[in-house]
Amino acid sequence: MNKPDVLLPVPMPPLVRAGLAKRFNVVDCAAGADPEAAIARAAPALRFIATGVPILTEGVARPIDAAFLARFPKLEMIANLGVGYDNIDARAAAARGVLVTNTPDVLTDETADTAFGLLLCAARQFPRADRYLRAGKWLEKAFPVTASLRDRTMGVVGLGRIGKAIARRGEAFGLKIVYNGRRPQADVDYPFFASLEEMARACDILMVSTPGGADTRNLIDARVLDALGPDGILVNIARGTVVDEPALISALREKRILTAGLDVFADEPRVPAELVAMEHVVLLPHVGSATGPTRDLMSQLVVDNLVAVVDGGAPLTPVAETPWRNSATGAQ
Repeated sequence: MNKPDVLLPVPMPPLVRAGLAKRFNVVDCAAGADPEAAIARAAPALRFIATGVPILTEGVARPIDAAFLARFPKLEMIANLGVGYDNIDARAAAARGVLVTNTPDVLTDETADTAFGLLLCAARQFPRADRYLRAGKWLEKAFPVTASLRDRTMGVVGLGRIGKAIARRGEAFGLKIVYNGRRPQADVDYPFFASLEEMARACDILMVSTPGGADTRNLIDARVLDALGPDGILVNIARGTVVDEPALISALREKRILTAGLDVFADEPRVPAELVAMEHVVLLPHVGSATGPTRDLMSQLVVDNLVAVVDGGAPLTPVAETPWRNSATGAQ
């Protein structure tokens, strides 16, 4: 039996390539001298694509938009490496009947740990204190006192899997938790705010864990930051595009918010020089899920989703825009 082709339009981790090679003929654009020719050859009969967000694909970006999708008349499925899938136009995929999967759950705890680590470091200024000691300044005088997490309210923007995990960590630290999203969740006891600006006004920590993409671009703007106020801490582990970076820089420079902890940026890996120069802001190079075991689990989930479908079964983690329907019964 001939193996079906699977296209890798961007560099993928070795575990993905090796796992797929057992069941597919891998068309790896990163391995050839002429990626466009490889795509053109595979396009007429291609049923499967494995791709990923740039932070997981050696920084290579290949947006899968409507024009790219139109090149593959028989495409059935795109398996994405990453819980975020703003690199794929999922609505355009849905319109063509193309299934999209991502890699949620396996990275939830690592990313939530990163988010809370950023919050602790931003509030207590631990990285700055470390630099202070290493520079020998403790020999001259004690490090200045910092803000505290005591008696604070944390507003979670996007209470999905990761948002809930962050909220649980916040509860363990004695924080009051509130949240904002598209709608209130029936199984959640935290207070819900339909208005993001009103929630920002009611809290002094803003934790951003909402999906990226056009719908959330610059969601955290100057009005929201002003509502957060001068004691406010912003933490973003979602996508850099969710925060209006120039507005954030102005708010930090003018002390309209206290500080920020950022793992993501609008134009990665390029980080605004203004942010880099701010000693009291904590910056990480998009490492939310960056542990060996978690990245391996994410890679394996890409493989498992594709194998499940090629074997005629249900995908493990379809995204909301492309829910799986059994071709025989029509049931989800």
